[in-house]
Amino acid sequence: MIIADTGYWVALFNRGDAHHQRAVAVSGEIRERLVTTWPVLTETAHLLAARGHAGVSARFLERCFAGAVDIFELDVQARPRMLELMRRYAQLPMDLADASLVVLAEKLGHGRILSTDRRDFESYRWKQHQPFENLLLGQA
Repeated sequence: MIIADTGYWVALFNRGDAHHQRAVAVSGEIRERLVTTWPVLTETAHLLAARGHAGVSARFLERCFAGAVDIFELDVQARPRMLELMRRYAQLPMDLADASLVVLAEKLGHGRILSTDRRDFESYRWKQHQPFENLLLGQA
């Protein structure tokens, strides 16, 4: 499974996004299931709608709910870890969606991610020291 971040979804569903063509190309190459979290879905739907794409936002959610992506359930035990991560990376700052993806990486045992957020995902570490591997933009 490959982790999918908000930036990837926004780029994929918004033709005007600077990373749209890359997101489409990578999506055609991927042969694994994608996985994300509820905070990422919420953030993506909000950003698409806020940029004037309410219909696209609804289509995005419709596809997700139809099974196009696996949605990782964050349990009660994930809450303290997400808060810990948000405090650790407060200088960036880290939001709830990103914290949920670090928790997801820790659960999966890998940090292969699709993201347009190079700065943050090059800074974040899962399991304290493991770097993410950005399959959308590569490493800087």
